[in-house]
Amino acid sequence: MKKIMNTSIIYFILAMAGGVFYREFTKWNGYTKPTTLGVLHVHLLVLGTFVFLMAAVFAKITELEQNSLFKKFFILYNIVLPAMTILMLVRGIVQVLGIDLGKMGNGMLSGFAGLSHIGMMTALVMLLFSIKKELCKKDH
Repeated sequence: MKKIMNTSIIYFILAMAGGVFYREFTKWNGYTKPTTLGVLHVHLLVLGTFVFLMAAVFAKITELEQNSLFKKFFILYNIVLPAMTILMLVRGIVQVLGIDLGKMGNGMLSGFAGLSHIGMMTALVMLLFSIKKELCKKDH
């Protein structure tokens, strides 16, 4: 459970840093339009901090950490969430600075973001089924 809680704390710190970066970077560049940076903080807070906080609660009342599907979730999720975050950060910086990536660059960025979302969905399904397995064990 300690590893899960530490992961939650790390994502909380990153969420706070993301919020500060958004506020200061847009202010420093005089940017007032909506940007992807504006949702970076919330994504990290919910998908990082709260997902692992809830996993820690389930780990406390079940044997979730021993579940092989949960172990796979943990690895996959901690690959795709940072990847998704980095892609959001890049997209937001490009928006604020007004950089033209061209059709191919924009498509690549969107494609990698799409892949990270598919990985996120896969990992969350793994989490749900691992929790279900652990909770249903208690019924027998």
